[in-house]
Amino acid sequence: MGQFFRRWWRVALLLVGGLLLVGGTRYAAPLYRQPILQVTASKVTTVTKTKDEFNNRDRQYTQYLTGRVLNGKHRGQTLQVKNSYSASGAFDQRYRVGDQLFISRSHKTILIKGLKRDTVLVALLWLAVCLLVLLLHRAGLMALLSVALNLILFFLAIELDLALRSVGFLYLFGGLALLFALLTLWLILGPTKQMVITFAATVSGTVLSMGLSALVLALTHHNGIYYETMAYVTQVAPQPLFMAATLLGSLGAVMDESTDIVATLFELKSDKPAISALELFQAGRQVGTAIMGPLINVLLLIFIAETFPIALLLLKNGNSWGYTFSMTMSLGMAQSLISGIGIVLAIPVVSFLASRLLVTKAGAVK
Repeated sequence: MGQFFRRWWRVALLLVGGLLLVGGTRYAAPLYRQPILQVTASKVTTVTKTKDEFNNRDRQYTQYLTGRVLNGKHRGQTLQVKNSYSASGAFDQRYRVGDQLFISRSHKTILIKGLKRDTVLVALLWLAVCLLVLLLHRAGLMALLSVALNLILFFLAIELDLALRSVGFLYLFGGLALLFALLTLWLILGPTKQMVITFAATVSGTVLSMGLSALVLALTHHNGIYYETMAYVTQVAPQPLFMAATLLGSLGAVMDESTDIVATLFELKSDKPAISALELFQAGRQVGTAIMGPLINVLLLIFIAETFPIALLLLKNGNSWGYTFSMTMSLGMAQSLISGIGIVLAIPVVSFLASRLLVTKAGAVK
């Protein structure tokens, strides 16, 4: 009975604490340096129909907002600001009463910089934490800890790259990928044989896929890869930046697959201690074959979802499929293919490593 109350006490504390945190973001304006305006009234004055040479139709609205400043030296002051938005909302947004907006002021000009979205972001984060902790308990906490530590490592790597002025950029993020894999697997699986096998398989599959891809790109002289479409490439050579981004993406996919295969083979070895190395290898290949297709499709769908809005805009404005693919999809497709190569190569690699390391003379799994 006592254990029951302790469990529900923790659940109640997590839920109430999260609600207070989410609610508190609505009143966190004094913590921001940039002025924040809360909309108290909204009025649409004019509506204009528009049509371009490609027969795209839209409506343009002029909106006048009245609001109260929530922070800074002008706190409490009432301001009026003009906002223009379209029905499509491609490059602008309509604001409503109750919205909190970041603004900038210069002399008599007031510009809207964007919507304050911390309440939504904190609510989503709190929901993810609740689901992980309540459903997975310790495993969920370890997953959250690994994500937090990986983010810290990532920001430290960015700062180090800035200090080094991007010298050895690819080597820096290659080392970061190793730390990501090692830290994540150590926190989730612990210092066990399963963790060692999964780490070795993840690194092997990723290195093989990246090596083969680099060789193909070099032999083809990077033809068909439009590095100039990468956003904000100003200080780093585009090829190393592309390879570093691909490395991190491929690592996650290969690690996911390796973890599933190794976990399955460990359970199989526990249930059948006398199983041979060949049988384990074949079982690993069967598991890999079963999860390979969905995993590759997940990567492809993520890539399509990322490029879909801008690709649709280009097509709606009279651009051809060839130009649209080159400008928005070529790099993402190349990254998806490289990750797919890693997923395929990881199946025999992880199956071989697990089958040889699990079958010991004592026949025990540790």
